[in-house]
Amino acid sequence: MAADGPQPAKKIKLQHNTLRQNVLFGMGNPLLDICAVVDKDFLDKYGLKTNDQILADEKHEELFDELVKKFRVEYHAGGSTQNSVKVAQWMIQQPHKVVTFFGCIGKDKFGDILKKKAEEAHVDAHYYEQNEQPTGTCAACITGDNRSATSFKKASLRSLVAKLAAANCYKKDRHLDQKENWQLVEKAKVYYIAEAATFAREQGFEQTEDIKEIAKKTRGLPKVNEKRQRIVVFTQGKEDTIVATVDNVTAYPVLEIKQDEIVDTNGAGDAFVGGFLSQLVYDHPLEKCIQAGHYAANVIIRRSGCTFPEAPDFH
Repeated sequence: MAADGPQPAKKIKLQHNTLRQNVLFGMGNPLLDICAVVDKDFLDKYGLKTNDQILADEKHEELFDELVKKFRVEYHAGGSTQNSVKVAQWMIQQPHKVVTFFGCIGKDKFGDILKKKAEEAHVDAHYYEQNEQPTGTCAACITGDNRSATSFKKASLRSLVAKLAAANCYKKDRHLDQKENWQLVEKAKVYYIAEAATFAREQGFEQTEDIKEIAKKTRGLPKVNEKRQRIVVFTQGKEDTIVATVDNVTAYPVLEIKQDEIVDTNGAGDAFVGGFLSQLVYDHPLEKCIQAGHYAANVIIRRSGCTFPEAPDFH
């Protein structure tokens, strides 16, 4: 990944202890992001709208192959959890393979590309490979005057089409329970699994829309391991990040950015998590974890998709 001009940085001097491999574990739905600049005819053919994201259905069956055949594409290892652990590894830099990732892919060409892209990101990906469904993909159809899918100055218009496919086929008994894989789980000390549900609604918090109050209620939910206090972190886009600990609820302002410098906000949340985890594995204070999350998100929203320059400017 080539650097795309100078990146903003709030320099934070930290003393890092040496990390071992496989200390951070992530598990989720791996997708191969297929990014391409397309024309309006292509969007119209598949009924796509700009600045939209949908799940693929029957009318999109041929979309992914046509995208590859008709346009110049760029591939990236994607999916929410995989994006986050990929950003964490980028923030950490050395050693490689600090991060372990589990998920399900197909035994196909897209699966082979995804394995290669995860390797290039220095993530220790151990995929469950099966023949029932093809590798999950996300088509990022970009329109506008931009010449590249990942490197340009003006904000792009993107239409995202996700096909989960193999990502939904993970088999615990055939992968997670295998001795060599479970040893990797036991080797980790920090674990991350993304949840897609609307948490507040599911927990019956409808009576309040106050994000601080929701964070306090979430912090107070029953916890299996009572020896460790729960920390709740809620991001709100350009608004303050809310953090609830056993002592208080704190608002942390995000890094400022000019509107015309924002290229793509789709990967911001995943990037925040990655930055946060990159410091959590070092046992740095919570404030440093938040700062790293804000930094990573600030870098990613200046680029298309969850991509980043060769190295972070975060110390």
